Amino acid sequence: MAKDKGKAKGELDAAAQEALKPAGPPRLKTLFDEEVSKKVSEKFGITNPMQLPRLEKIVVNVNMGRHLDGTKIPPNVKGTVLETLATITGQKPVVIHAKKSVSNFKVRAGYETAAKVTIRRDRMWHFLDRLIHLATPRIKDFRGLNDKAFDREGSYSMGLNEQGVFPEINMAEAQFTHGMNINFCFANSNPELSKFVLAELGMPFRKSETN
Repeated sequence: MAKDKGKAKGELDAAAQEALKPAGPPRLKTLFDEEVSKKVSEKFGITNPMQLPRLEKIVVNVNMGRHLDGTKIPPNVKGTVLETLATITGQKPVVIHAKKSVSNFKVRAGYETAAKVTIRRDRMWHFLDRLIHLATPRIKDFRGLNDKAFDREGSYSMGLNEQGVFPEINMAEAQFTHGMNINFCFANSNPELSKFVLAELGMPFRKSETN
């Protein structure tokens, strides 16, 4: 009887995990293709579809040098930066090695000091959807994202203070608390265009005092 209960529980967990996987075309991509792109064309007078701004990739990176005890990230250990990035992006991260030795930060050339993931296409849109609708509402004392963090090409950068804002991360298994930088890279864009696109997709910018 106990075995049956255990089996049923295992099956339920597997079913629940399957339900959490993205299914079908990304919602935000459909929203952009069918609604947002038309609004951009009307507002900014862009008649050529090839000149419309588009989100090309999202880069997530974590600087972890100060958390390492040695030269390498422990392999196959739960709660590491690598496992966190793989869980929230669905993609294996790339480890960045230090190019120079910096004694003040106890870093030597060759040390593993950071990890990053570059996501594109459907995974990018699914990640953006979860970030907007699941992660940002869980930020402590959240009052909106900075709407001034755009570069001249229209790419946007933001930071998170801890990985626990993503509901798929179990902080009880985390080796340490760490934040991450998230960069949204646009093509054919500028700060005004990118801000409009992200806002229409649901990015929760805080209202600037000048508005």
